[in-house]
Amino acid sequence: MIFEKTLMTLAAAAAIAAAAAVGVVSAAFAVYAVLVPLVTPAGAAAIVAAVAALIVAVAGMVAARKVEGSRNAHHNAPPQAGFDMTAKVVEIVRDRPIMSIGIGLAAGIFALKNPTLTAAVAKAFLDPKPPQR
Repeated sequence: MIFEKTLMTLAAAAAIAAAAAVGVVSAAFAVYAVLVPLVTPAGAAAIVAAVAALIVAVAGMVAARKVEGSRNAHHNAPPQAGFDMTAKVVEIVRDRPIMSIGIGLAAGIFALKNPTLTAAVAKAFLDPKPPQR
């Protein structure tokens, strides 16, 4: 059940990303269509590219500020005793969200392509440990 919920979440994230990509391309075509009567087609394409570059630059600067702020706050936190795998995974996801999404999608695709291996790995993690003697 947890595995199915994870796959459904990944599928929903992929659908949202695809819808966002379609929206961005549609908006670019709309801006191009508005600009073609005012300037040449090459000029309209250049303006659309410049607007896209400006949006990417602003988004990158905002993301860089957020990352810089979270890194400063993270360095002030006291170190934890021992190795906590869950905390380490959460820290990686928080620090590198794009990489985490890519790894999650790759793992989901791998899981869909190899269901027997995925079931064996899930069984290994979810089965209770035998009692120690």
